[in-house]
Amino acid sequence: MFRIRFAMSHAANISAATALCLMAVLVNAASAAEPLISELWGRAGEKWTAESRLPDFSWAGYHQGKKPLPALNPDCSVKDFGAAGDGKTDDTKAFQKAIAQSAGKTILVPPGTYVITDFLTFDTTGTSLKGAGSRQSVLKFPKPLNEVKPNWGATTGGARTSNYSWSGGFITISGSTPDKTLASVTADAKRGALSLSVSDVSGLQVGDEFRLQMADTKQQTLARYLYADDPGPIEKLGSRTRVSFIARIVNIDEAARRIDFDRPLRTDVRREWKPRISSAASTVEEVGIEDLGFEFPEEPYKGHFTELGYNAMAFSGVRNCWARNLWIHNSDSGIFVRGANVTLSGIEFDSERAPERSRKVTGHHGITLSGQDNLLTGFEFRTHFMHDITVTHGSAGNVAADGSGVDLCFDHHRYANHANLSTDIDLGEGTRMFQSGGGSALGRHSGAWETFWNIRSRQPQTWPKGWGPDLMNMVGVSSSAAAITDVKGRWFEPLKNRQLKPANLYQAQLTKRKESTP
Repeated sequence: MFRIRFAMSHAANISAATALCLMAVLVNAASAAEPLISELWGRAGEKWTAESRLPDFSWAGYHQGKKPLPALNPDCSVKDFGAAGDGKTDDTKAFQKAIAQSAGKTILVPPGTYVITDFLTFDTTGTSLKGAGSRQSVLKFPKPLNEVKPNWGATTGGARTSNYSWSGGFITISGSTPDKTLASVTADAKRGALSLSVSDVSGLQVGDEFRLQMADTKQQTLARYLYADDPGPIEKLGSRTRVSFIARIVNIDEAARRIDFDRPLRTDVRREWKPRISSAASTVEEVGIEDLGFEFPEEPYKGHFTELGYNAMAFSGVRNCWARNLWIHNSDSGIFVRGANVTLSGIEFDSERAPERSRKVTGHHGITLSGQDNLLTGFEFRTHFMHDITVTHGSAGNVAADGSGVDLCFDHHRYANHANLSTDIDLGEGTRMFQSGGGSALGRHSGAWETFWNIRSRQPQTWPKGWGPDLMNMVGVSSSAAAITDVKGRWFEPLKNRQLKPANLYQAQLTKRKESTP
């Protein structure tokens, strides 16, 4: 502001037009230097409350962000079980033997290229695979999953395709969660609450992590709620909408039959959705896959639903697992996550495949976050997928952060996904930020509370009309459009040549939570 006052005091010595131009430049420079501070958060979270339209995303990732990813120390090597790593010998059986005989251990993959022609399945807690680096220890897959184990299915429109088009991976981390009901919820609760009334506390203890589950009614009231009463066509969705939420019990009032927990409810809880409490544990946890490359043949990509399963990895029914420092080359799809608190860190995609002509893409799904509170961070897409980063089927609390792409898209695949975060991401060109899939009459692409925070692109973005309800948050998006900050409607705060602070909402929320936790 000193510079502006200086220019005004000396304006008499120059022409009026020159003075006005100088002041305009200085005002613009001053405003550009001032960061964008969102009214949804403030500078350090002072404007945020648990009941606000901005969810608490800090619980995403391995152990809800309470622990760093562990450092793996190998106990054995795949070469102890006969792996050659010469790029010619089929090393599948050596890997399978190593996994089967090393439950709970970390298996080293020394530098080399290892030919793999079948599934590598991890179904025990603590069994991990560690390479020497994503370009040094490379797994090579000469044929697709559908040739290994045929799995034909159909699209939502009835066209024949392989189910590996949207699921499955050569490395499969597979577990299950107990479905036994420990208690039912006996009273409604509002979003942001920290306690629930339950039918029975005898099977619960302080320190337990529980899973709250809810299911839709025939009238689709849960789906309508998750879409903020603006679901779009939902005739084919039926009553398939589900909600899942994990928290830790911090207090039990036996007389009142009430449990208190450590994080605010992400949604309302209503008895009509038959809310019930079960254990959050999985049969498979603490599995890490890291420092590896995945290489598939350089075959032309033939297009949507032609994929036969050049897929790297799939997590299913697991919790507190991770994949770190991976290079995925020429894949149909990269990583499918269906679980809770899985962290994906340092994932790189590239491809030398000839792209499909109409959309110029080289594969189907890059990364799919299907489940709750999973974290994708430090990623780079140097190729286009039909769907780069996907959320679907009730996905909630998932975070994609600190990444980039050549022309990245956030695929929201309908089915009432809600309250997910994309933050501190460079889209690249920015021509297809909201390009999304999913069948017809399954709801809008996105549900409520979806948040896009500090999303940069070369081309400006606008509010995606009809893509989701107005109850979404777009803060710090590259755009020249006017701001809209309606507490009960749209929330759109464009960057306009400024920096957004905090740049990474997930990190800001995690830091604030840790500072306030005794």
